[in-house]
Amino acid sequence: MKVVDIVGVPLDLGAGRRGVDMGPSGFRIADVGPRIRGLGYEVCDCGNIPVPIPEVIGVRDSHARYAREIGEVCESLCVRVRDSLASGHIPLSLGGDHSLAAGSIAGTAAALREQGRSFGLLWIDAHADMNTPETSRSGNVHGMPLAAVLGKGPIELACVGGFSPKVDPKRCAVVGLRNLDEQEKQTVRQSGVRAYTMKDIDLRGMAAVMGEALSILCADGAVLHVSFDMDAVDPFISPGVGTPVQGGLSYRESHLLMEMVFDTERMIALDVVEVNPILDTQNSTARLGVELILSALGKKIL
Repeated sequence: MKVVDIVGVPLDLGAGRRGVDMGPSGFRIADVGPRIRGLGYEVCDCGNIPVPIPEVIGVRDSHARYAREIGEVCESLCVRVRDSLASGHIPLSLGGDHSLAAGSIAGTAAALREQGRSFGLLWIDAHADMNTPETSRSGNVHGMPLAAVLGKGPIELACVGGFSPKVDPKRCAVVGLRNLDEQEKQTVRQSGVRAYTMKDIDLRGMAAVMGEALSILCADGAVLHVSFDMDAVDPFISPGVGTPVQGGLSYRESHLLMEMVFDTERMIALDVVEVNPILDTQNSTARLGVELILSALGKKIL
């Protein structure tokens, strides 16, 4: 029986709005563990990674706010994810703001380095998250984690796990893009990352976009780390996020994406992040997140 290790990461230091630290609780209230068990998995809820609160630490660098503390959280998550994978389990990191992905992806990279294996990174997000302290207008680190795992951005995040970069940009695809800073657009174009905007999805359809992305990411037997920001989904059905952007993924597009991930049989680690219960309506965003997790783990319509 496959084992899913649930790791809560109540991290809000990277976000510009408070409340996203309650995301893991939202998922648990939505019965994420029991629902996964219902698919036939064994579930181990590993509790939460400790996270300091901003009221007691203060901002040292306005260009990368709380980068040191976020880096420490990510180091802890890196170890947790690495150990989970080493045990043959599937780590499920629940957030919490998206800066946590610098830790979860570091854990995946560390585990696979030890095994001499490669992986692809599927990043589902309305935003590219490829800002750096030099380009970010807000200094909020949740806009920098993809840059970090590619070896750029705050050193506290880029060097989590003691090595950098974590993933080859040619093994990385971003799906759902629709809101980028002007300088970030140039960064994405020059990065080597495969970027699929909402226009691509509108014109080609989710099946074609995901078919192409997964063929690239899973080439040569590579396994898959999936990092899903709930703001990728349209805010009409996913309102509880800190940076909502109109014109996002529909309910069925989101599920089809995750169903196609499962069909590859390559997913070894999953993040679902940026659920903010304070901004939500009756925990609907966390409940949708649980449904998407189930699709990625094999729940089928028929």
